[in-house]
Amino acid sequence: MTPWDWLVVGGYLLALLVLGRFLGRRQTSIEDYYLSGRRLRWWSAGLSTMATQLGAVSFISAPAFVALRPGGGLVWLGYEFAVPLALVFLMSVFLPVYHRNRVLSIYEYLERRFDASTRTMVSLMFQVSRALASGVTIFALAIVLSATIGIPLWATILMTGLITVLYDAWGGMKAVVYSDILQMGILGLGILLCGLEAYRFIGGWAAVWSAIPRERLEAIRWTAHGLGDGEDFGFWPLLIGGFFLYASYYGCDQSQMQREISVGHVDEGRRSLWLNGIARFPLVLAYCFMGLLIGVYTSQHPEFAARIPQDRVDYLVPLFIVYALPPGVTGLILIAILAAAMSSLDSALNSLSAATMRDVYQRYVNPRATERELFLWSKRFTIMWGLLCIAFAFLAGRLSGTVIEAINKIGSVFYGPILAAFLLGMLTRRTSGLGVKVGVLMGIAANLFLWLECPRVSWLWWNAIGCGVAVLVGYGLSLWRPAKVVPPETLWQPDLSREHRGAFGQTSHAPHLGHPSVTNWRARYVGLILYTLLMIGIAGGIASLA
Repeated sequence: MTPWDWLVVGGYLLALLVLGRFLGRRQTSIEDYYLSGRRLRWWSAGLSTMATQLGAVSFISAPAFVALRPGGGLVWLGYEFAVPLALVFLMSVFLPVYHRNRVLSIYEYLERRFDASTRTMVSLMFQVSRALASGVTIFALAIVLSATIGIPLWATILMTGLITVLYDAWGGMKAVVYSDILQMGILGLGILLCGLEAYRFIGGWAAVWSAIPRERLEAIRWTAHGLGDGEDFGFWPLLIGGFFLYASYYGCDQSQMQREISVGHVDEGRRSLWLNGIARFPLVLAYCFMGLLIGVYTSQHPEFAARIPQDRVDYLVPLFIVYALPPGVTGLILIAILAAAMSSLDSALNSLSAATMRDVYQRYVNPRATERELFLWSKRFTIMWGLLCIAFAFLAGRLSGTVIEAINKIGSVFYGPILAAFLLGMLTRRTSGLGVKVGVLMGIAANLFLWLECPRVSWLWWNAIGCGVAVLVGYGLSLWRPAKVVPPETLWQPDLSREHRGAFGQTSHAPHLGHPSVTNWRARYVGLILYTLLMIGIAGGIASLA
């Protein structure tokens, strides 16, 4: 790292702190702090959501998986197959219910549909699992900085975590969204520069294709089912398990859905998710090809390959940055990694604070708190969760596999059962709070059993199996003790003519919309489904080169 690199990195971190301080000046309420006054634009919410989904963990681990991990390669693209399908489901079912109930924490919905204890249980599950996953995110960034700068791992965890905590606590949701948009642009530039530099060293596409191991171009494994064959990344677990994973992550995770309820109208939330359904795949494809290029560079430069620890393939990208990129550019790419990591962490901290504030403090500790008290405690909860996530980061190194797999394993224990709670609430009238609570706990128990006793079952299946167990147990128990009163606004209302024709077809009632759109939602849903087939076709076409 040259002085110029340090200047670039330091300037960026200072700019984030200034941005957070500036954006937080006029905030006076928790709705301002957590939802930006429900005035976010759909495109800013969509870009921010995508930046959180595809952060530093993807920038570090996806290329390493494609280039070096045993059994890895372009099969990583299979993670994206289920995204448009899950988003179609959420856009048509979940979003209308959330907006109809005007929740701040999405777990408020569970109290309105079931009871307070159901809300509290699921909210606490989210808080624990998201905090653990956020600790892994901080650890991922600390790996990068310790490998490239050479300072101790513990110091990098403290440094990067505290900076994110400060600008997040100052600026709230506005700081999260606007910093994410900035970080998304920097991340794209980082992918481009790394890929071009690796390509320049390799010497042309002919050299690239001749040097890539054929098995790394296999993007779809049709015959692998993941139900005892020890194969985690078969087509069917990625498609089916991935559907449940993304439906829960986008729809039942406060850190993701918080932006879609921060817009003024359900149609704006749909646009935000539609943007994610379209734009994610090209970015992931760029990640993967960057990994292929750096992998070829590694095979051509044994002295560089020797620097990568056998048990830490996640060091690939940061070491390439320091070893191969010229001074000045190194600092810029490190900013891209910082940007990607912080875009994931800042969203998590804001949502954890929102869930604690709304579902615990305001619900149980101080229901009569003034708006000023709630606003001050919101910032305190953000700082509290930031410090806890930093503590969790020190435990992340004990997790097996690449960093992103560790995050997904933590989430997949909870995602399916939590999704079941919302499905039972929105799609059934009979299900009771008791049934949901028992069902969710049984779903988590089933996933823990699979993790501990069935290691040859792909963790992607946990999402579907955990959800299925929770639904069956929850609804089955409710046949014995059904719900007594079900508020109609908590149920999905499949009135397509009313629910769907407004967006992209008629003027929305959202006060900040500029003009009506011209496309109906059913056409958009069909388009996303066809887009899934296109992604599979592209992945299969790449595989045919093997």
